[in-house]
This record gives sequence, C-alpha cells and structure tokens, in this order.
Amino acid sequence: MEGNDIVLLHPAIAATGRVMFALIFFLSGITHFTMLNDYVALMPAGIPFRPFWVVVSAVVELIGATLIAGNRYPRLGGWLIALFLVPVTITVHGVAMVTAPDPLMQRIQTSFFLKGVTMAGAALLITQLGVRRTP
Repeated sequence: MEGNDIVLLHPAIAATGRVMFALIFFLSGITHFTMLNDYVALMPAGIPFRPFWVVVSAVVELIGATLIAGNRYPRLGGWLIALFLVPVTITVHGVAMVTAPDPLMQRIQTSFFLKGVTMAGAALLITQLGVRRTP
C-alpha cells in the first residue's frame, strides 16, 4: 500500500469495475427524476415528504456514482451510495418484503432487499479501499 491508496494490479479492470458498479446508480438517479411519481409510490405511505426524499436520493445516487466511476473522491462516493442504500433497502424493500400480499412478491422483495445489502457492502468496501489516484 502506498499512503492511503491501494496498488492496482490491473487499473483497466478496476476502472471497468467502478463503472459497472456505478451504472445502476446513474440510471436509477436519472429515472428518479423522469419517473418521480412511480418512485414515490414505492415508498411506504407513512414516510412524510416522499417526493422530496426521492429527489434527494436521486442527487445522492448521481453524485456518488460520478465520484466512484470518475475516480475522483471514490471513498466519498462510496459513503454517499451507502448512505442512499441503507435507508432505501430497509424502508422500501425491507418493509415490502414483510408486508407483500403474496409469497411470490415476498420472494421478489427479499431478493431486492439482499441485492441492496450486497451493494451496500460493496459501497462500504469502496469507502475503505478507494482506488489508486492517477497523476
């Protein structure tokens, strides 16, 4: 290790991985704006100011994904993505997982919940590992 950065054996693979990880957050962030009402409808009704939170989450996703994919402050980007994923995974997919009306939807929401947990774990790894700065 050099300073706070890790040495990458294959920088092109790391860059590809960063872009692949960030892609879902770019696309989701954009659709949060273009399909605002659909995202609001996914949130539990008891959450106040749902449109506001959808817009905030879109901005957090877009900034976090940009920082990670662009290799500019990737650790901060990882924190932003984790900050987005933890409450969304719990309030949207966690709630839906236990309140879904049928077993198929419960399994689907369980899968979404576990995907959110997995992506949060990857984001937390990015907060700790970062990437090597290029001159």
